Amino acid sequence: MTTRRFDLEPVATHTPTRVTDQSYEAAVLAPIIDRDGEDHVLFTRRADHLGEHPGQMSFPGGGRESEDETILETALREADEEIGLEPHTVELVGQLDDIRTVTEYGVTPFVGQIPDRVYEPDENEVAEIVVLPLSGFLDPDNFEYERRDHPYYGDIIIHYFHVDDYTVWGATGRMLVQLLELATSFEAPERIERSKY
Repeated sequence: MTTRRFDLEPVATHTPTRVTDQSYEAAVLAPIIDRDGEDHVLFTRRADHLGEHPGQMSFPGGGRESEDETILETALREADEEIGLEPHTVELVGQLDDIRTVTEYGVTPFVGQIPDRVYEPDENEVAEIVVLPLSGFLDPDNFEYERRDHPYYGDIIIHYFHVDDYTVWGATGRMLVQLLELATSFEAPERIERSKY
């Protein structure tokens, strides 16, 4: 298997589009790990008892709380709570475009490099911590998409990445697509109108 690396310079210099018209604010961290000479991406599999998106693959993160002075602080606090990632160990790379979710959140995604070590899931929120290789996301056999008619946003595209028996899709899939398009040769077969949904 060919080992792959992100080119993170385009992420570092990207000027993100913000979403400010949603009822709630949230932030996530897309954590990149250098493991055995290949870049990997860390995900959490959400606990099955959670009311929103149970069992789905996601990036560490969550809703902004009153004590969070910035939205970046939200992402780092939530990552610490969910997987025990100490904020000072994150090498922040940049920020992706905000997205809207069906639960009326405007979500701000950050990208950061983190140490390759064992992380401990908060069992109240996280069923499993999953680290997947970049090469798996760049294998066209692991990718599919479909068009759907969304009740609020009309015609949308859903992306699915099937890697090592896990499927990344939904809001996390949308964020992953932008990260891959900025930092690798990946090109989604159909464009997303990011400002639309």
